[in-house]
Amino acid sequence: MVQDLETGLLRAFVTAVRAGSISRAAQALGQTQPALSQQLRKLERRTGQPLLHRAATGVSLTPAGESLLPYAERILALSAQALHATRTSLAGHCGVGLIEDLAASRLPQALADFGRLHPEATLEVFSAPGPAMREAFDEGRIHIALCDPEYLPEPPRWSVRLPLTWAVGAGLDLRADPLSLVLFSQPCGWRAPVLAALDDAGRAWRVAFESTGLAGVHAAVRAGLGAAALLPANIEAGMTAVDDAALLPALPDVTLGLVRHSRTVGDPLIDAVEAVLRGVV
Repeated sequence: MVQDLETGLLRAFVTAVRAGSISRAAQALGQTQPALSQQLRKLERRTGQPLLHRAATGVSLTPAGESLLPYAERILALSAQALHATRTSLAGHCGVGLIEDLAASRLPQALADFGRLHPEATLEVFSAPGPAMREAFDEGRIHIALCDPEYLPEPPRWSVRLPLTWAVGAGLDLRADPLSLVLFSQPCGWRAPVLAALDDAGRAWRVAFESTGLAGVHAAVRAGLGAAALLPANIEAGMTAVDDAALLPALPDVTLGLVRHSRTVGDPLIDAVEAVLRGVV
């Protein structure tokens, strides 16, 4: 008998991965921690594989979990989009601003699926540093943006906090003094809190490599040039996530906000794109 993967179980799994712990995921979903743990165990029984490593410091993906995650995220995104597709036929143009950390992850796939469901709608994804994002927003090229809201002129409609994780490559000595770092070039709103976490822990550091783009940061981390603070979804092959306070201090969460032009209120296409962004992030 063929068994289906329930979207509720997949949502519990994805939320736990994004939150980095079962307790934070339960809070985000409005559930109790035992109830969420039961859902995760049910999903593991359904797949026949352990999906998460559980520890006092949080959860991390097993190899089976890494394989399932992109499918789970896409199923959830398609489910939300299918509901919209059955209710209305959308057309028009929507400029979407995304920080590169999101534009390089699985969110573009959700937008691509959305485009296939709405062939008369055109989506343009714009990824750039904060000041350039502001300029495109002011010019009207971007209608809706998911980024650091400090750079944009209008208040966010909603916000989400996402965890950062240390990522390192092979051969990097995490006990070196000073610690070598790989950072995004300025302007980057995440640099200051990351460096503050090291200062508060009494760790000396040096900037070994900077890049304006995620691809450059990835290459430097894989080469072992330094440790980088990344969203968990952006840790790729050749990198290892470090969640050990004895080696590196815990990193603060970062806040992303959904900002859209006031003139787009009530626009069904922009409303639907916002629903996709909320569903995936």
